[in-house]
Amino acid sequence: MMATAARRDWPRIATRAALILSIGGVAAALIGSIGSGAGAWHFRTGFAVLQYALFAAVAGIVLALVALVWARARRRGGLLVPNLVALVVALGFVLFVGNLIRTAKSVPPIHDVTTNLADVPQFEVLKVRADNMEGMPDMDRAELKRLNPEQRWKAMHGEAYGDLKTVRMAVPPAEAIRRAEALARKNGWEIAKADPAAGRLEATATSLFFRFKDDVVVRARPAPGGGSLVDMRSVSRVGMSDVGMNAKRVRAFMADLSGAS
Repeated sequence: MMATAARRDWPRIATRAALILSIGGVAAALIGSIGSGAGAWHFRTGFAVLQYALFAAVAGIVLALVALVWARARRRGGLLVPNLVALVVALGFVLFVGNLIRTAKSVPPIHDVTTNLADVPQFEVLKVRADNMEGMPDMDRAELKRLNPEQRWKAMHGEAYGDLKTVRMAVPPAEAIRRAEALARKNGWEIAKADPAAGRLEATATSLFFRFKDDVVVRARPAPGGGSLVDMRSVSRVGMSDVGMNAKRVRAFMADLSGAS
């Protein structure tokens, strides 16, 4: 029996463990996020599962590399493909999550983004969360500590998203809103209000897995000399940082809208 234990097939055991950790980690991440989006548990629980799934994937990468070395040393060609599969799956997942973490660290911890800080578009049908400006961090910066929460938000917003500006369109406000509504529907957003005559569109965008909901308002006003001035705002319903998603949404939507004019 001791001889059998000594001759254990460690390369095969490591290969199986690498596959379990790699594929299991990705599966756990999907279950955690989809379950959160379905309301089975709080989104913070989904984030915790995602964190442990990341640890599992990293362990899977290490084991797959070790098993690959063993397989080559012992001429076990049959173990190469399973370990490469484990390595590719785990590495892809780790790179994906790593990119999210990198993005989160590169943007300010805010969740309310607009093209017009001087005259922020307001919602009428959809309601901004009551704690929208509460807990706005000062980032341990002296110049931010002197400001109130709304001023901090505007300061961080201006630094990070200075490229987001009011868009001028050659069409009247009513037509601008009609085009905005068509684009919102194409994006799969839920329309809460579309009023071309009033120059207003309100809608809700929902993320794929966690099903986070972000509320959007598009405002169109007559421009001097003709055409319209279009502004947009996108606000997350939960969380402090949106990991840059609202800015990404506003940037893409306004680019598509102005390109359609």
